[in-house]
Amino acid sequence: MSAVPTCATEVLFVLLPDVVLLDVAGPADAFRNAARRIPGSYRLRFVGPHPAVAAAIGLTLSGLEPLPDRLAPGSILVLTGVSGAAVDPRAPATRCVIDWLRDSARPALLLCVCAGSVVAAHAGLLAGRECTTHHEHIEELRRVEPLARVLDNRIFVEDGAVFTSAGVTAGLDLALHVIGEQHGPRIAADIARDLVVYLRRAGTDPALSPWVMHRNHLHPAVHRVQDAVAFNPAASWSAAELSAVACTSTRNLSRLFAEHAGCSPLDYVQLIRFALAKQLLTRSPLDLEHVAARAGFRSAQQLRRVWSRWEAQPPSAFRRWRAQRARDAGVRANVSPAR
Repeated sequence: MSAVPTCATEVLFVLLPDVVLLDVAGPADAFRNAARRIPGSYRLRFVGPHPAVAAAIGLTLSGLEPLPDRLAPGSILVLTGVSGAAVDPRAPATRCVIDWLRDSARPALLLCVCAGSVVAAHAGLLAGRECTTHHEHIEELRRVEPLARVLDNRIFVEDGAVFTSAGVTAGLDLALHVIGEQHGPRIAADIARDLVVYLRRAGTDPALSPWVMHRNHLHPAVHRVQDAVAFNPAASWSAAELSAVACTSTRNLSRLFAEHAGCSPLDYVQLIRFALAKQLLTRSPLDLEHVAARAGFRSAQQLRRVWSRWEAQPPSAFRRWRAQRARDAGVRANVSPAR
């Protein structure tokens, strides 16, 4: 678990009339759970052009703060979706938010849920970026921002400091991804488990995050082993040590893993070591031998062999590709104040 922050990151949800409640509730509960697990990590605020809005289901949400003149450093801004076939930029409340986004909002991270991507596009925040939205708004997003590369069939898309999602439940996937990036995948996986989100999906990839693969179950002994492995992937996990964590025999643990997780205990260890190695490759300057050692592999050769089970690119090529993406995002960040 990461250290307690000295100052909470403000997470501001911008609410418009006819807001889709699940677009708000899913991400908000993920950040709320993170703040409970890491006191002082996040502080939620709900803002809008009006002090109260009627959600699409008819429930009135009141007590909203006005749109702030400026955002605190490091703030996360969440643009939630609205009900309807299209976003009307001429509607007074929507126009107010668009103008505010264009002139005043300077978040560290911008998270767009569902049709929130269209609102961001009207404000000029998606020009030159990869992005997505709910499938019903894909063509609308392309019309509003022809300079964006709009991707369909995506859960969410990350482009620098701008994140866009397909909306509804995908907003929860996006929030968990951001929490995992800021406070570690174990925190995000624990929150997903608390929220009974069995399959926390990855953004631009149909595959699951390795940290939550094989966790679509509720068996306590199997989860206990998986938690122990995720906490310390580099430990010398043997079949006997894993079964001791589960308080059962090695044979029974293998049966439980096959039945509930769909893999063997040792295969799961290799998967989590691969996930750690992947993080080290993208977030540290360590060479491959040191990455392998830190992740629990005997050698770089063993890492390469295991790596090929889940990644088509070899480790060195993957590292170069991620570094280039980061450089590209940095270039784009210099041309947009909200990115």
